[in-house]
Amino acid sequence: MAWFRRRTEPRRAAGRPVDRADLEYLAEFVRSRRGVEAFIEPRTTVTETTVLLVAHDGEWTRRRIESPEIARRWAHELSVPIYDVRLMGYPQRYRDYNARQKRRPA
Repeated sequence: MAWFRRRTEPRRAAGRPVDRADLEYLAEFVRSRRGVEAFIEPRTTVTETTVLLVAHDGEWTRRRIESPEIARRWAHELSVPIYDVRLMGYPQRYRDYNARQKRRPA
């Protein structure tokens, strides 16, 4: 049984390759809205690392990204403040926006 044997093959890097279409979508979100901030959401057992963009009114979008380093580099290129959601939490305007959307009649 090989349960306790060391892995001999190299581990694959976490995440998937950066999708240029996703980065362009996020850049368009930043260009078309005011006061956008980025939040890095960590990889979990269910989802890969994601970046959440939140505008001044709480409108948001989320896309998968290869790594937190790539998210930081991308945000720096666009002059978008970026935070780690584990340290900062989600902004109140994000939660308020979601609550407003739930109360909206269909």
